[in-house]
Amino acid sequence: MMQDKPSVLRPDLVFLNWDCTTPDELFAQLEGPLAAGGYIAKGWRAAIAERERAYPTGISMPAASIAVPHIDPAYVRKPYIAIVKPSDAVVFRPMAGMGELVPARLVVNVGLTAGDGQVALLQELMDIFTGASAADEVLSQLTPEGMVRAFASYLDR
Repeated sequence: MMQDKPSVLRPDLVFLNWDCTTPDELFAQLEGPLAAGGYIAKGWRAAIAERERAYPTGISMPAASIAVPHIDPAYVRKPYIAIVKPSDAVVFRPMAGMGELVPARLVVNVGLTAGDGQVALLQELMDIFTGASAADEVLSQLTPEGMVRAFASYLDR
């Protein structure tokens, strides 16, 4: 079972208005705070970039386009969910090669250890962006604390 979602949703892992234009630029910026917090193992950046190339994570949802890059548990020291709301959309390739390129307005990087319920969490995250009101609430957040509260209110409903 996954560690309590509220404990892996942390304001220090919410990053707003980042200037990045590609997934690789986003991963390069994200590596610093994740490594400093002891969340990731050496090799994380290369592994997540390779996984994203092999298994793209861009998702065009009815209410918003998002990306949910996730990493092999071998590169996770402690479970985390990092949320990046870039200043401009970051273009990801579509999940399962379905559809057009995805201009992600929000990127949710999931790092879970083996057996932590990654599939269930990914489904819960996608459910948030199916409905306009939930997506609007999440996307309208201007602070890391607000973003954590918004996500926490929709997960585990």
